[in-house]
Amino acid sequence: QVQLVESGGMLVQAGGSLRLSCAASGSDFSAYALGWFRQAQGNSRELVAAITTNGVTKYIDSVKGRFTISRDSIKNGLYLQMNFLQPEDTAVYYCAADLNHRAVVVGTPQYWGKGTTVTVSS
Repeated sequence: QVQLVESGGMLVQAGGSLRLSCAASGSDFSAYALGWFRQAQGNSRELVAAITTNGVTKYIDSVKGRFTISRDSIKNGLYLQMNFLQPEDTAVYYCAADLNHRAVVVGTPQYWGKGTTVTVSS
C-alpha cells in the first residue's frame, strides 16, 4: 500500500507560481506510476499530469508549457511545478499512484491523497 499526502496549495495571484509536493510512504514508491489530478468546484476530477516509473511525462493541453511534473524516488516525493497560473487553474489538486500506468492515465489509480487547494485570483 501507498499513503499519499499533498502540500503546497495556497492562494496566489494570476501569473504567479506554486510548487505542489506529495509525500509518499508505504510500499516501494519507485514501482508506482504517479499522477496529479484536479477537481474544480462543479466539475469532475481530471488528470493534469502523469509520470511513469522511468520518468516519461504526460500533460493535458491546458497546462503544457506551464506545469512540470517530477518525482524523486529517493525522497519518495512527487512534485508539480506550476507557473503562469490562471484563475481556471483553481481547484483541489490530488496526487495518485498505481502500479499500472494506464490506470493513472485513464483516471482510476488505486491510491489517492486527500488533496491540497490551489486558488488563483485574477
